[in-house]
Amino acid sequence: MDSKNVRVRFAPSPTGFVHIGNIRTALFGYLFARHEKGTFILRIEDTDRNRLVEGAVEHLLSVMEQLGIVPDEGFYLDDNGQVKTRGEYGPYLQSERLPIYQKHVLQLIQDGKAYYCFCSEKRLEELRIEQTALKKPPMYDRHCRGLNKDEVEAERARVAAEGRNPVVRQVMPLEGQTVIHDKIFGTITYENKTLDDQILLKSDGFPTYHLAVVVDDHLMQITHVTRTEEWIPSTPKHLLLYQAFGWEPPMFAHLPLVLNPDKTKLSKRQGDVSTESFLKKGYLREALINFLAFLGWNPKTEQEIFSIEELIAQFDLAKVNKAGAVFDVNKLDWINGLYIRKMSNEAVAEKLVPYWTQDGYLEQQAEGYFLHGYQQVVSLEYLALVASLEKERLKKFSEIGERSRFYFHPPIYDPAIVVWKKSTPEQTKANLLSLAKFLETISTEEFTITNLESKIKEFIAEQGADNGSVLWPMRVALTGLEKSPTPFEVASVLAFGLGKKEVVKRLELAANLL
Repeated sequence: MDSKNVRVRFAPSPTGFVHIGNIRTALFGYLFARHEKGTFILRIEDTDRNRLVEGAVEHLLSVMEQLGIVPDEGFYLDDNGQVKTRGEYGPYLQSERLPIYQKHVLQLIQDGKAYYCFCSEKRLEELRIEQTALKKPPMYDRHCRGLNKDEVEAERARVAAEGRNPVVRQVMPLEGQTVIHDKIFGTITYENKTLDDQILLKSDGFPTYHLAVVVDDHLMQITHVTRTEEWIPSTPKHLLLYQAFGWEPPMFAHLPLVLNPDKTKLSKRQGDVSTESFLKKGYLREALINFLAFLGWNPKTEQEIFSIEELIAQFDLAKVNKAGAVFDVNKLDWINGLYIRKMSNEAVAEKLVPYWTQDGYLEQQAEGYFLHGYQQVVSLEYLALVASLEKERLKKFSEIGERSRFYFHPPIYDPAIVVWKKSTPEQTKANLLSLAKFLETISTEEFTITNLESKIKEFIAEQGADNGSVLWPMRVALTGLEKSPTPFEVASVLAFGLGKKEVVKRLELAANLL
């Protein structure tokens, strides 16, 4: 098949939040289409009317746009954030295609490939109970399959009088085999006698997934169907539908499931699976894409960090594994941390501003950033210096919270942790006060990290003290924390943004607490 004609679709249901596993499916389809210089299509499958959520399509498109997975055809967001569609194969919303499905179902009935089923829910439930008791797989018993024309008309009148409509079922072969040739799982064979006469058209006039997906994929000229392996049991039904219509089926590539660490299917019952949540927590688009690409795909190299361009160049369905892919948040954290550390300090600061704002630490104003804790304005340069100290420890931007409070508010001290383990409260107080006086002698211009480290260590040596008994209480006095960047780094940044007096003041305050 000419790669220029490759057409791949992502066809989710608008049911609310965007599952991270669904986005992985979208990504694989997108990468494959881009690699083959083909077309990536977004179609919305909304035939399950009970699960629809208002605004879900807009939400899905927003998430996909944030990740850079933008469809070439079908649904998209315009420059004003409005939902639009483009392409020659629409409508791209299944509920707008009902006449198309009904027309094709009538064709199947006329060709003897489908039939009306008039059985009530009560009868079907009794049948299921009976089959279960006999330890048989629950399947329709084809009660209506052999009705002649007169019997069909009589049944149609009967159910109409009851206020019901019949469903339409597919005529499945009772013998032989249906073979799937899957690009990932290889050859899979099903005995036709195990396949149920599936419903194609429901009593409300809406198609089932099975009918809609086959008709849509054919009419939209989809060449490759990429979906998760849970759809493999449905594929022989779809192949038989293609056969019934006399159509050539697309190529199928069933992707491995995304799993929890305990190897169960990834679901919200065991943790966060919402793509939106990962974005809100401060995972970068590039890191999420890189991580998701490795959920089932293996480039067969040692390289672990890929740009989107590299992923497109390398992506091959032949390199997708059969085994389920474990969603390891620790691996995602590691990748995200790498991307954060590659960013400029200014770029990291700008990403952190919404989180600092949310925590009430600052407020962006025309002239800079207003610190609520000090009632003063600081520049982006100060925030960039803060980012330079914190980004080495960050795994995601939402972590910045409490660990960075001391850059914007006076620290809160626990006197118990100010004292170095090998010192005493009295000695610690004396050391802090002596250090405060010493720092007053250092000019503002010399308040750099390198100078401070050199001069303070000289001061400690002259005092005959050990580093721990001075540097530990200095760190706690400046931050209120046991873990932070070095006291030299913190002192230099605080002096730049809040002034040298603030550094001295914090040392004296901690000393007086003792």
